[in-house]
Amino acid sequence: MNQMRKVFYIDLFAGAGGLSEGFSACGYTPIAHVEMNNDACSTLRTRACFYYLKDNNRIEEYYDYLKGKITREELYKRVPEWIIDSVINKTLCRESMPSVYEMINRSMDENHCNKVDILLGGPPCQAYSLVGRARKDMGKDSRNTLYKLYLQVLEKYQPKMFVFENVPGILTAGGGKYFKDILKQFKNAGYLVEVNRVNASDFGVLQNRRRIILIGIKKNSGFQPPKLHAYETKYTVNNLLEDLPDLIPGESSSHYKKNKIGKYLLEAGIRSDKDVLTWHVTRPNLERDREIYRIAIKRWNDGHKRLKYDELPENLTTHKNKSCFSDRFKVVEGDLPACHTMMAHISKDGHYYIHPDINQARSLSVREAARIQSFPDNFFFEGSRTSAFMQIGNAVPPLLSRAIAIEIKKQFERKL
Repeated sequence: MNQMRKVFYIDLFAGAGGLSEGFSACGYTPIAHVEMNNDACSTLRTRACFYYLKDNNRIEEYYDYLKGKITREELYKRVPEWIIDSVINKTLCRESMPSVYEMINRSMDENHCNKVDILLGGPPCQAYSLVGRARKDMGKDSRNTLYKLYLQVLEKYQPKMFVFENVPGILTAGGGKYFKDILKQFKNAGYLVEVNRVNASDFGVLQNRRRIILIGIKKNSGFQPPKLHAYETKYTVNNLLEDLPDLIPGESSSHYKKNKIGKYLLEAGIRSDKDVLTWHVTRPNLERDREIYRIAIKRWNDGHKRLKYDELPENLTTHKNKSCFSDRFKVVEGDLPACHTMMAHISKDGHYYIHPDINQARSLSVREAARIQSFPDNFFFEGSRTSAFMQIGNAVPPLLSRAIAIEIKKQFERKL
């Protein structure tokens, strides 16, 4: 940040780093990311390399990795060891907390940082989701109390502010008991909490994604709850996809279809003239599924009508209980300003995320899914295709995170 000291943050339950990405893009400095998934941790390490090399005018070395000129191991050797070690691959639990603290403290020493400014994170949200609630006994699901580990870290490091992200279902889970308990414990820890009900589509993300963002302010810190300013976009989802090469199922491409970068991609920071196209990779689709996709796409393009499973010809159906699979096939709304919510289920099959182009008749590629979540093209996901889809579906859209980071930054500029 210009003419002010670094502002340090810790990201818990970091996933692939969607929440962190908005803060890093605004100049905040990560102390540590804590995440249990191995592939997501590799993604976080690779992203840490991007920012280190960018900040030290060596960004071409990162692009050499994306081009396949150097290996991941070689990339990691080109940054200080503590950069890689700042990504803590551990499951947060009572037994792991002492070692997590030790690693965070070591990273603070390496950063010459004597205090944490902001704590980020959101415990895994499946336990609070309506689907997860229907499948599990809320009282027995251990994920309901993961916020207490977040609270432990908050109480230990006493940051000036925190950002806690979760699904809207957290408000009503357990009849509202869990959310009331969360607010009470944050208050007892010495924080004033602002509850923000947001839709990512109000912050430049071309996707309807409703979330709860809690922003906590340390009492007597002099900080004020930041106001998040929504704005209307004039673009459509097709503007996200128009420069990516046409593919059929099972194909991939590493070259953009158009050299000219669209206005939305530039304004959102999703693509630059230096970018290397990665992960424009599609999964194979059965010809039967492609035929269903064509029917679904035609119905959507002809008056925005959705395909119901029981409307399919008998030769295209495989499930006897047609009512349970009524909305199994869904086309991404290319001609609208926002499409339906990107979820981790895309890692299992792409039926709910069908590309709107009938000539391609396929599910989304990894890069297309990443763009819908507003990840920039220079963000590389480590692991398999399935793992990349999972990381993307679980992430906080970076553009939403950036909107939060910008408003919080104003607070620090006034105080530091």
